[in-house]
Amino acid sequence: MARELSYNQRVERSIIKTYRKAIWNPFVEACQNYKLVNDGDKIAVCISGGKDSVLLAKCLQQLKRISKTDFELVFICMDPGYNKANRRRIEENCSKLEIPVQFFESDIFSVTEVAGGSPCYLCARMRRGHLYAKAKSLGCNKIALGHHLSDVIETTLMGMFYGAQLQAMLPKLHSTNFEGMELIRPLYCVNEAAIIHWRDYNNLEFIQCACRFVDEYSHSEDGIGESKRQEMKQLIKDLKKINPDIEANIFNSIHNVKLDTFISYKQKGEKHSFLEDF
Repeated sequence: MARELSYNQRVERSIIKTYRKAIWNPFVEACQNYKLVNDGDKIAVCISGGKDSVLLAKCLQQLKRISKTDFELVFICMDPGYNKANRRRIEENCSKLEIPVQFFESDIFSVTEVAGGSPCYLCARMRRGHLYAKAKSLGCNKIALGHHLSDVIETTLMGMFYGAQLQAMLPKLHSTNFEGMELIRPLYCVNEAAIIHWRDYNNLEFIQCACRFVDEYSHSEDGIGESKRQEMKQLIKDLKKINPDIEANIFNSIHNVKLDTFISYKQKGEKHSFLEDF
């Protein structure tokens, strides 16, 4: 008689069985192709409470079990000012999914609400600094974030449409403020649509961002509000009706840059012109 699986075991099984092609294989592909996880690494997996970071935690737990690579994992969650309900939701999800998360507090939400300017950008920068600092205090050399393929595509488009530049999101970065620390994105090749399917398949409920700025677009008539990222999501959705391969094409394009066709480009802060080699 087959042993009945626990809820957590069923969730883990869904990643490597039901969503093997859509989630597990792209996750492993990113880790291998971009050399994200190496011998001797101690990785702080950053839990935000959303679907992406929790899936990331489960994938890395599975990789730890089966990989020949010798690495350590710790799971951290910064509470930037969640209300009690959202904090409780994160705690409950981590408990039933057997993610041994360590919480620590900050006042980021209260700071960004009065700072003006671009609150999401400021929040992301402050979050990252707190996460680096906490990870380093725990002896980690890397932090892992839940950015996925859809984030990469949307960031590329936002750079073109609103930043007047061609700029992608790298799968790993050296920290500029915390010496010896790196940021890695193991879900880099995983489409957000697959993550949503996985979430719904397992009847999981997560918080989004839990700040008032997210609420503004969530309750706006068009679902966009002032969020440029949501605007990019809608644009890609519309373009897929014409070309179903649009996401793959945009993603592959940042891996296949024809630099000698560009008028100018920047490398390590220095601008170069095609005229230099003309």
